[in-house]
Amino acid sequence: MRFPSLLAVSATAVLAATLTGCVVAPAAPAPVYAAPPGVAYVAPTYVSPGVGFVWAYHPRYGWGWHHPQYGWHRGWR
Repeated sequence: MRFPSLLAVSATAVLAATLTGCVVAPAAPAPVYAAPPGVAYVAPTYVSPGVGFVWAYHPRYGWGWHHPQYGWHRGWR
């Protein structure tokens, strides 16, 4: 009778010791972009082209989708 309870306690202790290193980071909020001074904000007219794109202002072309690694959607430079 004592053996199963000892086994259960030791299994619980091993499981607790194993899982103490598991840390889940909270999801970072999406960056918020505001219009620069003197520029009117224009809302997006179509959905984001993919993960990582943010709605940002381009000094020459105006508002568009920008990805930090891939650049501007639809080829803006």
